[in-house]
Amino acid sequence: MGMNDTPSGNRLHIGFFGRRNAGKSSLVNAITNQDMSVVSDTAGTTTDPVYKSMELLPLGPVVIIDTAGFDDEGSLGKLRIEKTRKVLEKTDIAVIVVDAKEGMSEEDYELTDLLKRRNIKYIIVYNKCDTDGEFPNEYHIPMEISSDIPHICVSAATGKNIDELKEAIGRLVPSEGQEKRLVSDLINAGDFVVLVVPIDKAAPKGRLILPQQQVIRDILEAGAVSIVVKDTELEDTLKRLKGQVKLVITDSQVFETVMEIVPEEIQLTSFSILMARYKGQLRAAVEGAYVLDDMKDGDKILISEGCTHHRQCDDIGTVKLPNWIYQYTGKEIKYEFTSGGGFPQELSAYRLIIHCGGCMLNEREMLYRQNLAEGQMIPITNYGIAIAHMNGILNRSIAVFARR
Repeated sequence: MGMNDTPSGNRLHIGFFGRRNAGKSSLVNAITNQDMSVVSDTAGTTTDPVYKSMELLPLGPVVIIDTAGFDDEGSLGKLRIEKTRKVLEKTDIAVIVVDAKEGMSEEDYELTDLLKRRNIKYIIVYNKCDTDGEFPNEYHIPMEISSDIPHICVSAATGKNIDELKEAIGRLVPSEGQEKRLVSDLINAGDFVVLVVPIDKAAPKGRLILPQQQVIRDILEAGAVSIVVKDTELEDTLKRLKGQVKLVITDSQVFETVMEIVPEEIQLTSFSILMARYKGQLRAAVEGAYVLDDMKDGDKILISEGCTHHRQCDDIGTVKLPNWIYQYTGKEIKYEFTSGGGFPQELSAYRLIIHCGGCMLNEREMLYRQNLAEGQMIPITNYGIAIAHMNGILNRSIAVFARR
């Protein structure tokens, strides 16, 4: 990923749902003006969800998701429907595609109920309106569709109302009075910010990880100065910049080393803690970290990462965190690990969930996971906050947010 690319987690996620052969894939291709999805007259051509990050005018950077038919059949069909349901966890705006010649089905109404319960904005799109007129009489447009539910008649085959559909989707985009920031609201133009990036066997070759890229870009947006160093160069850097550094942001796994070097008068936090605030999880994550004080032998912790990567021998999630937790608690704790889209629905077996910063997941999916945990009364925290707590510097690490 380049420094100028919009991360998937920051893109609007637009999911296309509906019955088989309603024309979802054809509509996706028409909206994106490219052959993103395979199109066929055979029902069930789309099996697994298809994701495509792109720039879509007038919406900007988005992720388009084409899903399998919600009326798929057989044992494989049930698995496909379950994958389609999981797409709802990350969907910001849903497009329900209906074959206008057949009308709304039981499955379509089930979808609208799911979307309402999850507070997901949606639009009903009647596809295959290939003749003149907005809603031709021979098509089965239900009278009960009220005016406050966005709906439109289109034709993926002829291009009818495709531009109008994009504009209608755009009107569903939530308007935010103030754009959220990772760090730029905590600093001023001209401030010196030191970023601590350890380079070890677990670090990706030839690049910075996504949260580091995002923080650097946000510092640039603020007109401040970012200085990137390894943990082994931090002490010398602070001496050379004596009295000029406003904030130090560290990778969580070197918190213990960094806190001994950074004097109290310099604000200190981590990339992971910044991500927790950005994703709206900071308060719950802080509360969850204190559960580590009450762990017992045999308790089970779920450690979950939002991305998939090749695990190294000293991987932070599967190796370092369990070791640090043992050193802190002295308890024999059991662990389970998930990555990517995998996150269990049933969480009652866990005493605590420790999640990564979620840089690859959008805010809706992160909040879905948090709400799932809270609904089952399972505490949830994240890597950086758990590590800060175990090192006794959690209060110092979040104090920077109270100073604005």
